[in-house]
Amino acid sequence: MMLRIHEIVSAFEEIAPASLQESYDNSGLIVGDMGAEVSKALLCLDSTEAVVDEAIAKGCDLIIAHHPIVFGGLKRFTGGDYVQRAVMKAIRNNIAIYACHTNLDNVLRGGVNERIAQQLGFDVLRVLRPAVASFDSLNGIGGAGGLEVIKTAGAGVLCELQKPMNVLDFLQHVKDRMGAGVVKYTKCDVGTVSRVAICGGAGSFLIGDALRAGADAFVTSDVKYHEFFDAEGKLLLCDIGHFESEKYTIDLFSNILSAKFPKFATIFAETITNPIDYLT
Repeated sequence: MMLRIHEIVSAFEEIAPASLQESYDNSGLIVGDMGAEVSKALLCLDSTEAVVDEAIAKGCDLIIAHHPIVFGGLKRFTGGDYVQRAVMKAIRNNIAIYACHTNLDNVLRGGVNERIAQQLGFDVLRVLRPAVASFDSLNGIGGAGGLEVIKTAGAGVLCELQKPMNVLDFLQHVKDRMGAGVVKYTKCDVGTVSRVAICGGAGSFLIGDALRAGADAFVTSDVKYHEFFDAEGKLLLCDIGHFESEKYTIDLFSNILSAKFPKFATIFAETITNPIDYLT
């Protein structure tokens, strides 16, 4: 089945509007033409050079990634780093690259954090930090700027366990279900875990939100040394690794495409792009 790239982008943005991406992000079509036809997509977390090689080998003319291969502006294309090489190889081989990143992170239903909760078997209660959007309302005289809280979008989610778990059982459950090589965690005064905050990727900016929400544990990644102190012994802060926290995102890509275009061919990338390994 052949599709125009803009049809695929529209399907993703129905679930995760581009307006929900963070200001620093670069989601969207990174390489390619919106009007171009594609027949097969490779789904991945990172669109590295090795992933582009896999797309070439498998006859895919579109790569759909969670992380944008280009975050900042590129000033030259000389093959001097992995970003340039990946982009250049994709262009040479007529392969488009599309990224759906923080806009998919910030969706409550069908988003990255709900997918993590499903993997862990936890029930999602609400967004941890609801999004705030600006709006203009007409009052008959002119526009009045204001802010609106969007309860169906935002950073992280808050979950409830069907049955409380002791700390060690909870940590082992998270490690096993998320396929984590290691789990870094804080010493804390928490005895049992009933309420859990989740944020895929780098989520330490939500530690305060997790505490205020009454979470017993917070599952995330990329927590810095001094940020572990921010839990103040009141929160079981668990760092499972960035790749490990988001690797199930490609399931969401597959679900979105199969629901909208059941005959469009998609392949899960076999290339493991996690740059971190563990000695256990």
